[in-house]
Amino acid sequence: MKSTSIDVKIKMKGSSMMCFVVLLHLVYCSSVHGAPTALWVFGDSLVDNGNNNFINSIAKSNYFPYGIDFNNRRPTGRFSNGKTFVDILGEWLGVSSPPPFADPSTRGGRILGGVNYASAAAGILDETGQHYMDRFTLSQQVINFESTLSQLRTMMSPGDLNTYLSKSIAVMVFGSNDYINNYLMPSLYTSSINYNPQQFANLLLNHYARQLVALYSVGLRKFLVAGIGPLGCIPNQLATGQAPPGRCVDYVNQILGSFNEGLRSLVTLMNNGSHPGAVFVYGNTYAVIGDILNNPARYGNIYSYIG
Repeated sequence: MKSTSIDVKIKMKGSSMMCFVVLLHLVYCSSVHGAPTALWVFGDSLVDNGNNNFINSIAKSNYFPYGIDFNNRRPTGRFSNGKTFVDILGEWLGVSSPPPFADPSTRGGRILGGVNYASAAAGILDETGQHYMDRFTLSQQVINFESTLSQLRTMMSPGDLNTYLSKSIAVMVFGSNDYINNYLMPSLYTSSINYNPQQFANLLLNHYARQLVALYSVGLRKFLVAGIGPLGCIPNQLATGQAPPGRCVDYVNQILGSFNEGLRSLVTLMNNGSHPGAVFVYGNTYAVIGDILNNPARYGNIYSYIG
């Protein structure tokens, strides 16, 4: 049976995990400090594990069929049928999946293995996704991380905290919503009127760079920074009818190149010695998902929804 589009979309998220395992392995092996102490997760619905359950947002996944393949077969707030790739990476590294920041019980000892700040509909820009009501934008997620640091400072000495942070890993997954819930919605947002694709990518990258530097300045040293996948192939964009049958929306995929190429260059720049002790790794999400779409048989019982 040919998979439905939403089913394939969920499976693609899980299938891309192996690429990120390899990338995170590079971060892990580059450290002379041993095993990571914690995972700090920043991002959108791809890695949100329940934050939006606790805020006034209409971007929620706390209902069937979400979670049908999770441990108790119930929705958790993850926008997938089961675990996200961050959950699996945590297992691989021996670090528990970090709890959602917005959960009132995420305090004390629960934060020692890291915290998940990701929020569905969140973007790099503060305006992105505002039609979904509340969400933790990138800048707010950085603020939320700093509030966690305030707790950690009461639990560790300054030296121990610096060592702890330097051995932890930050996973950054941003950008998709800045396109599908901002730039590609001219009826609600003016960004596509005010900026051409290259200018918009530069705007995003400038905001992103400032927040990465902010996280570095408070002690984080290891970053996995994921690029954007081929959004022109997701159901959200196929439903617009802008692509011929069996094809992706090429225009959408093309405009992502400016952002992904710029993000790769930003990662290279951040590694050039101006941030001592830091390791930034770029995750080529576009290539991974593109390979799955073009060669589904390599990935087991997965069928392309655009074929």
